[in-house]
Amino acid sequence: MTPTKTTTKAPPDDCNIPDNNPRIASQGHWMLSQMGKRVLRPGGVELSREMLAALHITPADDVVEFAPGLGKTTELTLRKQPATYTAIERDKAAAETVRSYLKGANQTCKIGRAEETGLADEAASVVYCEAMLTMHPDQRKSLIVAEAHRILVPGGRFGIHELGLVPDDVSNELQQEMKKIMSDTAQIDFNLVTIARWQALLEEAGFNIMIEATRPMHLLEPTRLIKDEGLGGALRFAFNLACNPKIRTKVLAMRDMFKKYEKNISAIMLVGSKKGDNHASE
Repeated sequence: MTPTKTTTKAPPDDCNIPDNNPRIASQGHWMLSQMGKRVLRPGGVELSREMLAALHITPADDVVEFAPGLGKTTELTLRKQPATYTAIERDKAAAETVRSYLKGANQTCKIGRAEETGLADEAASVVYCEAMLTMHPDQRKSLIVAEAHRILVPGGRFGIHELGLVPDDVSNELQQEMKKIMSDTAQIDFNLVTIARWQALLEEAGFNIMIEATRPMHLLEPTRLIKDEGLGGALRFAFNLACNPKIRTKVLAMRDMFKKYEKNISAIMLVGSKKGDNHASE
């Protein structure tokens, strides 16, 4: 569930949001952002913070973020004052939102694709992405991870925060059922893989797994909403849903979908280091 392809301002207090907009009607993550949801990562802000802690970003690091979306993790990263920060974002509107956070001379957001950034070899010491690899087929997942490997210095750190299938031996029939129902309900491609496959994806690209963590996929559960958005933000989200019955019906269908498959999906965070001379901070 990723918001990485759209950005808008928070809904006005009177909930005067057009319900005939085809993007609202079709894409789950866009509907959620229109209703005021600002954290759309599968493991919530808690797992994003844990990923950043594992990446151990310091003022000496050159950081690259793939598909920053609404820029919530961008804000957390910039507080660590890296030497440079570069975002690669495909969507022009999203890029403009991210640029609004960038104040330093060595902070930039480029329009481009994660699998072909145009950055130089070994240009970064830290690369990360969240809630975007899940939406790509396996071949493109591999291309994006390979690009992260190419632009990292030896010993550089790569972090991902995605959705994973559990357990690792989940049947192919269930996988196909989940892919279809989840994609149809949210109108977003869900190309789910097991946690073991996520690990293998990084290892095959040349990373050593350093840190792994999981969280329940509770994106739309009340407790997670309050943790991610704060009480005021969660109440605003609920109020906006109440004012928009068509969108509320679709959001509740998404919540029911995640509830139905909660035993078979999990937020997964992995941080790996590029094999070679270790330049990473311990």
